[in-house]
Amino acid sequence: MKNFIHDNFILETDAASRLYHDYASTMPIIDYHNHLSPSVLSNNDHFNDIVDIWLKEDHYKWRAMRTNGIPEEKITGNAPPREKFRSWADTVQASIRNPLYHWAHIEMTRYFGINDLLLGSETADEIYDLCNEVLADKNFSAWEIIKKMNVEILCTTDDPVDNLEYHEALAKKKDVSFRMYPAWRPDRAFKADNPVAFNKWISELESASNLEIKNLDDLKEALKKRHDIFHHCGCRISDYGMTTIPAEDYTDTEIAKYFTTIRKGVSLKGLELDSYRSAMLHFLIELDAMKEWSIQIHMGVLRNNNSHMFKQLGPDAGFDSIGDFSHAAPLIKLLDHLNKNNSLPRTILYPINPSDNAMIATMIGNFQDGTIPGKIQFGPAWWFMDQKTGMEEQMNALSAMGLLSRFIGMTTDSRSLLSFSRHEYFRRILCNLFGNDMEKGLVPMDFKLIGGIIQDIACNNAKQYFKFPA
Repeated sequence: MKNFIHDNFILETDAASRLYHDYASTMPIIDYHNHLSPSVLSNNDHFNDIVDIWLKEDHYKWRAMRTNGIPEEKITGNAPPREKFRSWADTVQASIRNPLYHWAHIEMTRYFGINDLLLGSETADEIYDLCNEVLADKNFSAWEIIKKMNVEILCTTDDPVDNLEYHEALAKKKDVSFRMYPAWRPDRAFKADNPVAFNKWISELESASNLEIKNLDDLKEALKKRHDIFHHCGCRISDYGMTTIPAEDYTDTEIAKYFTTIRKGVSLKGLELDSYRSAMLHFLIELDAMKEWSIQIHMGVLRNNNSHMFKQLGPDAGFDSIGDFSHAAPLIKLLDHLNKNNSLPRTILYPINPSDNAMIATMIGNFQDGTIPGKIQFGPAWWFMDQKTGMEEQMNALSAMGLLSRFIGMTTDSRSLLSFSRHEYFRRILCNLFGNDMEKGLVPMDFKLIGGIIQDIACNNAKQYFKFPA
């Protein structure tokens, strides 16, 4: 049987194959949004078992395993690693036409050199042993994985209270092939509907900033101080995870009063909550704009929907889903407010619902200002849309209503070190999209022209867009 992952995997035409192999495959990776552990990256961790690196942090896999009838003991519980891997192999075998099937076999091929076996019930033990043999090699480490995948820059996801010691430590090391920068993710600043969690975070922020936070002005000063420290550590990008976009009118006096209410342990609700979140979002984005950072807005996810499992496992455990919210009007209000105040930074918008693709593709055109190509970006298909159909739909919408050639391309948005191969997956899909159009005569059969666009989307656009420190 022909190897499942072969040179022309996904590439349906000669033009697509040439675009991928001659233009896309060797481009460096700029992974500007992921959830990797800074300590693992800084300390160049090694891994004792394939379960540790492949399954331990990846809720995409956990979700599929539950759907396949695997008990939690063999997913996040205390079952032996080999049993967990067998359960994962059973699930992969059942996941044909799910992107996990593609990802798993690309990862087996690229990291472990296994391309003559399909992962499934009958091969689970053999593949488990083969992977662990590779992991036992002292050269198989976090840094070697990153070097092998040609990763040049990556950005972790960090709360304002996070200690950036690992970023600082890695920056001082001379034998590293990549740069790691923090990315500012202040989502806990918006949790005014949960005073217990919010006030716990305020205490952590007081410690991190070495400032006492008695009122709203103190909060802003503490956040500004931490923002400065992030910038000093190379941070040039922020990230806001929003279920809905807050866009209420407010006065500073009102917001100061609301903050006092939260600090007394009383939750905000309704208009008060939305007004507070609107004010906080404006303030934080204005900080970003002053330092010429780029911002990301991820919108529309309904999180932690299984309350029983949330109590057991906490967040980010595979119990989230796509929401059906109306983002257009509040998003316009937010962007217009920032634009009027000359505080609209480079902005990347990520809808999770594919029904929003056309809306976002047209939304970004309202606030381009000629200062940089693609200042306002339609972010790559992410999470549930991070698969062949989702990527194609996102790029088709952007092509039809914007400029795909100015797109900043793929990012992993992952907790798994093995997920850098998703850049290959994206690049193959991108080249197949263009290659098919070339064969059909829909775009010129000009490899220098189209190949240059492919390389820009794969790497160059992101490198120019984010203005990371040298």
